Amino acid sequence: MRVGLFGGSFDPPHNGHLHVARTALRRLGLDQVWWLVSPQNPLKGTPADDFARRFSAVSKLARHPGMRVSDIETRLGSTRTIDLLTHLQGSHPGVHFVWIMGADNLASIHRWAHWTRIFEACPVAVIARPQDAVRARLSHAARQFATSRIRESEATALPLQTAPAWTYLTERLHSHSSTALRARN
Repeated sequence: MRVGLFGGSFDPPHNGHLHVARTALRRLGLDQVWWLVSPQNPLKGTPADDFARRFSAVSKLARHPGMRVSDIETRLGSTRTIDLLTHLQGSHPGVHFVWIMGADNLASIHRWAHWTRIFEACPVAVIARPQDAVRARLSHAARQFATSRIRESEATALPLQTAPAWTYLTERLHSHSSTALRARN
């Protein structure tokens, strides 16, 4: 089974998130995308909105065949992606996982705890976002793992690749952003 892991605070969830999940599902030939709703992004200074409200909103948004919504980070009591990956890989040994993220996250992943271990633990799919396309492709992570990048045309092979392996998927760009939606409220 091929499963995309799409983690985030989803504060608030929006159609841009759904666009990323659908793109990954289709372009990577995944069986499922698991939305992993985080209790709090440790890099954000302001607390996330109520977890139950965000989880419910993600559940409504992700009503699509092949999509599941999980609160596993809350149950594990961890906000570190590497801990989550280690747990999921250990508890689902026959599953081929791919970490899914928008290009905005590739541009800043070098600030995440043990970020190089994330790339070494699991293939990564980066979905283009309008505000970060160039910055992401020139990011510290993209440069450090440049030799591990596979062509976009070979993206369906990514779930079966041995990490480190990653791809950058260009797709119709979706302009929604949680930051912009929070600023309107």
